Amino acid sequence: MAAKERKFQLRLKQRLIAVGVILLAVVLAFFLGTLRGGSQSAPKITSDLLGQQLREVSDLVSVEYHYTNMGKFENTLDFYGWEVPFTTKSFIVSYDGVIRAGVDLSQARVEISGSTITVTLPETEILSNEVEEGSLEVYDETHNIFNPISIEDYAGFTADQKQSIEQKAVENGLLTAGQERAESTVREFLSLMPGMEAYTIEVKTEAA
Repeated sequence: MAAKERKFQLRLKQRLIAVGVILLAVVLAFFLGTLRGGSQSAPKITSDLLGQQLREVSDLVSVEYHYTNMGKFENTLDFYGWEVPFTTKSFIVSYDGVIRAGVDLSQARVEISGSTITVTLPETEILSNEVEEGSLEVYDETHNIFNPISIEDYAGFTADQKQSIEQKAVENGLLTAGQERAESTVREFLSLMPGMEAYTIEVKTEAA
C-alpha cells in the first residue's frame, strides 16, 4: 500500500512539474510578445520619419487674418492722354475676406545630432486670400453708355485691392504670427511622439 502511495505521489509531482513548465512557457511567450509589440509601436527616430510626420500636420500651422474692405473704382476713357468728357464710370465695393498664411512643411529640414533634433522651417508665406462668398456689395454704380462697367472691372479692382490688403496684413505682423505658430506647433507635435523624451527639440525658421 505504501509503495502505491509513493508511486501516486511521484506521478502527481511529475504532472505538477509538467504543468508548471507549460505555464512558465506561456508566461514567457506572452512577455516576449509584449516586448515585441512595444518595440513596434515605438519606431526608431529618424529624420525621414519626422519629416513624414510633419507633412501630415501642415493645416495646423497656418494663421488667418480676417478683414473687411471698401474701395472705390473710377475710370475714364483716354484719348492720347486726354480724358474724354462724360465717359467716367465708377462704383464702390465692399466685401469680407480672409488671408491664410503658413509654412510649407514639406520643405522643412530635419537633422539629428546625438540627442538633439533640429528642425529648420522655411519662411512663412501667404497661402491664400479669398473673398467670403456672399459678402460682396456694390454701391453708387454708374451706368455710362460710352464706358460701361464690365465683369473685368470688378475682377481687376478686387485683385488690386487684395495686394494692398496683403501688404497691410504683413505690416500688422501676419507673417511673424505665422512663424511663431509654426515653430510652437511643430515643437509640441514632435514632443508627443513615442521615444522623443530622450531628445532635445530645437525648431527655427530659415533666415531670408
